[in-house]
Amino acid sequence: MEALSCHDDRDPWMAAMRRGDFAAAWAISDAVVAEHRARREPCWHWPRHLQYVWTGEPLAGRRVLVRCYHGLGDTLQFIRFAAPLRRIAAHVTVWVQPALAPLVAGAEGVDAVLPLHDGTPEVDYDVDIEIMELAHALRVTPERLGPVPYLAAPRPASLPHGGPHDDATRRVGFVWRAGGWNPDRSVPTPLMARLFVRLARAGITPLVLQRGLPDDERRTLVADDIGSDDVTETAARMAGLDLVVSVDTMAAHLAGALGRPCITLLSQDSDWRWMRHRTDTPWYPTMRLVRVPPGGGWTDALATLEAMLMRPVGTSPTSQQ
Repeated sequence: MEALSCHDDRDPWMAAMRRGDFAAAWAISDAVVAEHRARREPCWHWPRHLQYVWTGEPLAGRRVLVRCYHGLGDTLQFIRFAAPLRRIAAHVTVWVQPALAPLVAGAEGVDAVLPLHDGTPEVDYDVDIEIMELAHALRVTPERLGPVPYLAAPRPASLPHGGPHDDATRRVGFVWRAGGWNPDRSVPTPLMARLFVRLARAGITPLVLQRGLPDDERRTLVADDIGSDDVTETAARMAGLDLVVSVDTMAAHLAGALGRPCITLLSQDSDWRWMRHRTDTPWYPTMRLVRVPPGGGWTDALATLEAMLMRPVGTSPTSQQ
C-alpha cells in the first residue's frame, strides 16, 4: 500500500480530526488500543514519538504518570488536559521536557513535574499515558477543550530593545521558520524582510522572536531581536507584545496557551489539529489562522496577514471581520 503522509485524508483518523469529528477519531483510537492490548507487542524499542503508552486502563482514582514524548508544541497544546485528568485522578505527575518544566509546573492539575530524560522515570505510579493520548482517554470534543489561558509566564514581561512604544504603535513578534523536518511550514526570510519594511513604514513595530537565523539573514531585517532560547523568557516577552505571528511551530502553541493574541500562518498541507478551511480554531480562542490558498503561495498568505495588521488602531488584527 502507498505510504500516507501524516496529513493525508486517506487515513480515517486524520480525516475525522481534520473535519472536527473527534467522536469518530476516538472510535478509531479505541480499536487501535484494543489491538495493541490483544497483541501485547512491546514498543519500547521504537522512537519515543511513535510509542503507544496507554493501554485503556482506567485513570480515575489512580496515580497517573503523563509522559511527554512528542515535541514542545505538542506538550504545550495538550497540557491543558492535566486539569480534567486531575479531577478524576488521585495524583498527576508530568514527565516533561526540561525546557517546559517551569511553565508546566504552574498548570492546573499538575501535582509534580519530573525532567524528561533517556532513562526511566524515578516515580511511583499506577498507570501511565502519553500526553497526546489524553484527549482520547478523556473523550474531549471541540466544544470541551477547556479554558484559555491555561499557562502563565512565571515572571514579569521583559522586552529588551524594540524602541519607544505608545498606544498608537503595535508591537508584533514574528516567528516564520519551523523545524527543519518540514520546510514547507517555513516562510522564506526575504519575504518577511520586505513585509517588515512595509510594516515599519505604516507605524507597526516588527520584532524578531525567531531563533536560529543565520547572520546573513538577520542583517536583512529592519527589526529588533527580542527572542530567547529560554521558553519561560519567551513567554514573558510574548506577554509584552500586542500580537504574535507564527508559523505552525512551538511559538504558536505557546502564544495560544498564554491567551495572547496570535495569528498562525499555515501551509496548504497543514496539520490535522488546524482542521480544514477554518480561520479560527477551537484550541485557542485568541488565535486566527491565515492559510496559503489553494494554488497560491506564501506571498498570498502574507498579503492577507498584512491587511489584517493594517487595520486601524483600536481594532484587533485577530477579530473576525
